[in-house]
Amino acid sequence: MSILVLVRHGESRWNLENRFAGWVDVPLSEKGIKEAIECANYLKSFEFDVAFTSKLTRAQITLSLILSCQKKIGIFLHDDLKRDNWSYHPMRVDESEMPIYSSESLNERYYGKLQGQNKQQAREVYGEEQVFIWRRSFDVAPPNGESLKDTYERTIPYFNNNIVPFLEKDKNVIIVAHGNSLRSVIKYIEGILDEDIPKFELNTGDPVVYDYEKGKFNKRKK
Repeated sequence: MSILVLVRHGESRWNLENRFAGWVDVPLSEKGIKEAIECANYLKSFEFDVAFTSKLTRAQITLSLILSCQKKIGIFLHDDLKRDNWSYHPMRVDESEMPIYSSESLNERYYGKLQGQNKQQAREVYGEEQVFIWRRSFDVAPPNGESLKDTYERTIPYFNNNIVPFLEKDKNVIIVAHGNSLRSVIKYIEGILDEDIPKFELNTGDPVVYDYEKGKFNKRKK
């Protein structure tokens, strides 16, 4: 049996300002740093073998804070180093080091023209109903942006091809990413219907834990 832990990054500066961040590389807020540390303390007893994150700083810093509380040194592996060559990584010194893989496939949903806008200001420009549809529907994208369905279609193939194989080898995995990329993973794991996923919200810095055995995910109660 293996463990999968999903963590949405701590609050970012633009979460605090109620702005659409998307792929803009926004840092954590002071509250976000505290959330990451609280999450790290909650996960202190977990033993992870491998970590995955996005290309965005707010997720990577959250992951680094989690690993630091476990006295782990996360080593970012780049595209020219294959997973099966981790044991030969020249920086590998002892068991405290752990591989981290980052991918744009785990990035937040791309919000297109909405990126950087205050959400209330966007409602005043486009109308409250339209902004609600862009934010919460499964398959309607904002101008020049992605829908949740688009995010799902890039996140789930990466999840199946790169993350599930570790789980099948009884490796414990942590993914630190974003609200919409992780909602996509949870939709896939739990079989949430298209019409129900808009109602599902994922809090910043709040881990979701699954046990994985024989191809099945079982969600742990907190």
